[in-house]
Amino acid sequence: MGRSRSRSSSRSKHTKSSKHNKKNRSRSRSRSREKERARKRSKSRESKRNRRRESRSRSRSNTRQRKIRQQEIEEKLIEEETARRVEELVAKRVEEELEKRKDEIEREVLRRVEEAKRIMEKQLLEELERQRQAELAAQKAREEEERAKREELERILEENNRKIAEAQAKLAEEQLKIVEEQRKIHEERMKLEQERQRQQKEEQKIILGKGKSRPKLSFSLKSQD
Repeated sequence: MGRSRSRSSSRSKHTKSSKHNKKNRSRSRSRSREKERARKRSKSRESKRNRRRESRSRSRSNTRQRKIRQQEIEEKLIEEETARRVEELVAKRVEEELEKRKDEIEREVLRRVEEAKRIMEKQLLEELERQRQAELAAQKAREEEERAKREELERILEENNRKIAEAQAKLAEEQLKIVEEQRKIHEERMKLEQERQRQQKEEQKIILGKGKSRPKLSFSLKSQD
């Protein structure tokens, strides 16, 4: 019976201890969950604060940029308006100055026009003179070329005439030689004919007995030169 009570008591203690431990673990988990939720809530609040700060910072930055852009637009408008007014003022001053100096400007314009005309006329005359000189040079070159061609033709003609004259002189000399040969042949023939006639007469005299004695007949032929 003692053992039974002891075991019951021990089981009861163990049961109570187990329940106690479970409660402790449950409380520990609850505290952990509470801490996690608290941490998450804190993180969420921090995140919200950061977003609000970023939003306010962006808003302030956007506001500054809008102000800067607005200021730049205003400065640009002021600058453009100032430039326009300055341009109008300058144009007005220029118009007034031109009106004051109208006669003087017209005289200056006429002077410059006349000066430009003189320069253009001078340049035109110089260009015409260059063209004339170029034409003269070209003409001179053509004349020089033609003169050289004429001289070459004259030289060729003179050379041909010289050769013709030499040929004619040589031909005349040959003709003179031929004539001289013909003359000599003719004279030789005449001599032979005269000698033949003389001998014939001598023979006739002998035949007819008119001579006292019969001369010896002799024939001779002269050699041609």
